[in-house]
Amino acid sequence: MPGMHHHAMPSASASMPADMPGMDGMAGSGDGLSDAAGGYRMTAATADVMPGMAMPYRFTITGPDGRPVTDFAVEQTKRLHFYAIRSDLTGFQHLHPTMAADGTWTAGLPVLAPGAWRLFATFTPSAGKQDLVLSRTLTVPGTVRATPLPEPAASAGVDGYTVSVRAELTAGKAGPLTVAVARGGVPVTDLEPYLGTYAHLTAFHAGDQALAHLHPETAAAAEGGTGGTEGKGGGPELAFHAELPEPGDWRLFLQFRAGGTLHTAALTLRVAG
Repeated sequence: MPGMHHHAMPSASASMPADMPGMDGMAGSGDGLSDAAGGYRMTAATADVMPGMAMPYRFTITGPDGRPVTDFAVEQTKRLHFYAIRSDLTGFQHLHPTMAADGTWTAGLPVLAPGAWRLFATFTPSAGKQDLVLSRTLTVPGTVRATPLPEPAASAGVDGYTVSVRAELTAGKAGPLTVAVARGGVPVTDLEPYLGTYAHLTAFHAGDQALAHLHPETAAAAEGGTGGTEGKGGGPELAFHAELPEPGDWRLFLQFRAGGTLHTAALTLRVAG
């Protein structure tokens, strides 16, 4: 609620909000770790968050002329995709904010764990026709309990499903990445459409939170229709075009819809230098 967090009493371990003008702009622009790139800038009206509360996060994308951008190309059925990730690569959120007539976007942030967060906006301005990734940082006050990054693994489980990833990637070079989904050891062939495809894959680099969006190579059938290899739906294997710019560990988040529910699986992938 407006004004509430300006009077909140943070815990003794709380840090000052990191979402201050100019701070994000010091980072590089090719990896999403900046609030400005290509003449476009992400500005935020939200300075901090109340611990233990869900809240709206409001931001604007301004263009080279300094005015709010209101015309965006559609990418995977949305004009803008919004991500939140904590510095230890936990708490992943993929949200679809709404835009007001004046160009103000509002993303409904859920309750976030205390710590340093980075909030990403990925979009393509209709005028510029360039894919952009901008971000702002946000500090949630409270006692921070960091989670160690899980070791690299070829598979991960979520909600009774097993997701397996096959890839041998070298930093800065494009290569194939294949995901297979199974349930109870049986390949899944009835994945449902989600954002124009059968799975959505996002990667974050360990250490700096750089974002990479891995593009699916197979479009889904229309919502409510059928498609995939057997005419029942998507799966069991899904191909992605992958290009991860930095070596080291990347945390992958795969989102897929099955049984009417959206599932999110996470695993760590090591990329060679």
